[in-house]
Formats: sequence, structure tokens, C-alpha cells
Amino acid sequence: MIKVHLFISGRVQRVGFRFFTQQKAQKLGLVGWVRNRLDGRVEVEVFGEKAKIAKFVTWLHRGSPLARVDDVEVVSRSKVKEKLATDFQIKATK
Repeated sequence: MIKVHLFISGRVQRVGFRFFTQQKAQKLGLVGWVRNRLDGRVEVEVFGEKAKIAKFVTWLHRGSPLARVDDVEVVSRSKVKEKLATDFQIKATK
């Protein structure tokens, strides 16, 4: 199992990006969270199997239907022994 922390930039706020991100993560059986950042980016931390996270990150490059993703920055990637969350949440803006 791995944990990946990412920042997504572009037109990713006020376009349903967090909702669609949550839906995609849940569909893939991933856990973690997504939130808007005050600087206009979206931040994601996700836990799960490597192959499922790879599919999720590929989806993040496209994003929600109204989004325009300019960049997906992987801040960190690490192996973990267990899930550090039980579901995929939308967190408050930070």
C-alpha cells in the first residue's frame, strides 16, 4: 500500500473538482482526502494499491468535466503498512 500527496493547479476550483475527485477515488476503492487551497490549487492525499493510485493520478490530469488541469505535482510518495483513513473526504479549504 502506498500514500501519495499531490497538488493540482489550473482551473480546478469552483468547477466540481473536489466532488468528482472524491467520486473517482471511491470508485477505485481509495481512501484519503481532497481540499481547496487558498492559493487556487487543490491538494490531495490518497492511500491505496499502487495500480489503483496510478489510475487515479492519470484521471487527475484530466480532472472534472469543467476543469482545466495545468499541472499535477506529486509532492511525496511513500509505502505505508496500513490505511491511515477509512474513506475519502472533502476537507475544508486551507
